[in-house]
Amino acid sequence: MGSVMKRTDMCGELRIGNEGQRVTVNGWVQKRRNLGGLIFCDLRDKTGIIQIVFDKDVDATAFENADKLRSEFVIGVTGIVREREAKNKDIPTGDVEIFADGLSIYSEADTPPIYIKDDDDVGENLRLKYRFLDLRKPHMQKNLKFRHQVTKCIRNFFDGEGFTDVETPMLIKPTPEGARDYVIPSRVNQGCFYALPQSPQMFKQILMVSGMDKYYQIVKCFRDEDLRADRQPEFTQVDIEMSFVDQEDIIAVQERFLTKLMKEVMNIEIQTPFQRLTYKEAMERFGSDKPDTRVGFELKYLNDLVKDCGFGVFSGAVADGKDVRGINLKGCNDRFSRKEVDKLVDLIKTFGAKGLAWVKMGEKVTSSFAKFMTEEEMSAIYERMEAEEGDLLLIVADKPKVVFDSLGFLRRELAGRMGMLDRNQYNFLWVTDFPLMEYNEEDGRYYAMHHPFTMPNPDDIQYLDTDPGKVNALAYDIVLNGIELGGGSIRIHDRQLQQKMFEVLGLTPEEIRKKFGFFTDALKYGTPPHGGLAYGLDRLVMLLSGSDSIREVIAFPKNQNAVCMMSEAPGEIDQAQLEELAIKVDLPAKDNESEK
Repeated sequence: MGSVMKRTDMCGELRIGNEGQRVTVNGWVQKRRNLGGLIFCDLRDKTGIIQIVFDKDVDATAFENADKLRSEFVIGVTGIVREREAKNKDIPTGDVEIFADGLSIYSEADTPPIYIKDDDDVGENLRLKYRFLDLRKPHMQKNLKFRHQVTKCIRNFFDGEGFTDVETPMLIKPTPEGARDYVIPSRVNQGCFYALPQSPQMFKQILMVSGMDKYYQIVKCFRDEDLRADRQPEFTQVDIEMSFVDQEDIIAVQERFLTKLMKEVMNIEIQTPFQRLTYKEAMERFGSDKPDTRVGFELKYLNDLVKDCGFGVFSGAVADGKDVRGINLKGCNDRFSRKEVDKLVDLIKTFGAKGLAWVKMGEKVTSSFAKFMTEEEMSAIYERMEAEEGDLLLIVADKPKVVFDSLGFLRRELAGRMGMLDRNQYNFLWVTDFPLMEYNEEDGRYYAMHHPFTMPNPDDIQYLDTDPGKVNALAYDIVLNGIELGGGSIRIHDRQLQQKMFEVLGLTPEEIRKKFGFFTDALKYGTPPHGGLAYGLDRLVMLLSGSDSIREVIAFPKNQNAVCMMSEAPGEIDQAQLEELAIKVDLPAKDNESEK
């Protein structure tokens, strides 16, 4: 194996302007071709690929060693940059090549189990198992560089705005709100456990109590929840908190930040102020609190038109206090056959919907329910839904949540299938005035919609004792193209109001002291009005890079089962460690079938 050649240039940065220069490059062999007296080798580093030419008549030793090269060998090459006879317009270095007169082989490589190319068509678990190879692919290198650009922009912006980067603890006390905690046993304090933070929420508020004034942090957070394309057990959050501010101050800072980010990393000018929707308006118009406004298909309320109609599904729903709403897929009738329309109900069963009524506005109007309705009733629906020939009307009758979830999903899913969601269009918007609490019928109690430290709207505080469901919060989410980028709120800084919030959420004084004592103690000693916001960095990078999953913008992600295929985490620990921690593992017995 050869000694390290001192690199003078990166493979992907050589151009025709470098012609005649002696250079040294290092990297991985993409492929090698032996044409008799000449050997061509494509050499790759993080910047791209350059073609290397070894001539038997120029350096017989280098030529002989070059003949040994195989895919993913790591080598160094010296030579002269010259113009290529056969140009390659598919790569930036396609006008030049290196005519080699020196070769050093640093390490050999076994045949890789996956191809090092973007279109390898390999299953995700295999990609994750060999992540050290997968990360060599150009698009993965590009994604990680892009993530670096984003985080660099974040740090520069908030530093320029007077924020201080402060680290908060990774080992904290378990708290009862939010998703499940990941817990860590304490050897020193046996029987006690740390939790990994779901967010630094209480600590960043305590930093405001401490007088820090403006805080930010790019921080790891952890939630033990079911995974999907935009969710991981460990994720990165851009955490922000400010003192002596109101909602408008926070929104103004974030719009300045996002304007700078889009210009700096995307070279796109975005217009401010962003569109704003209240939570109520977002749900009623789009069926979602994170609406994608790149396409219309807005929900229409039909209760008043169908409450006395002959179609029992509609009239019965209204009588039971439920909702009847529909969307008009403008001009999309011909894109869906009758059979395909019938199958759409399968898409919304997961939201609890039992059926989907429809009207196909073709030359001849066909419908799943028109025979139960009068012409006047159908005409009223057409008018409300602005129906014309060529449209497809989809209607759901059920509990409001089921209706919103179903139609909200359908409008975006079907628009995506029909290619109506432009990836080069960036629609930012704020959703404001969220409900403070949600009532859980199974538990018979209220839960905080965001977290229990969210400030109620002062106009609604009067309802905290009598009707908490009426109380709105000073909370806001920033949404981009149907995905929540981040969310935040003005926080409660009055200790009596914070105590009241805990009581409304059903916590006893003992529980408050046990779970939040250190936080409520801090509120006793002078707390400024404050508020903040947190972005999901992985989601932000995913969206701006055009990736379909946050796993594409995380170096070492877990799969859908929260397993790291490469390192095989999580893993078992030995009995001695368990005994040190005073833990006994009692797993349920596996039957023969499950073991298979």
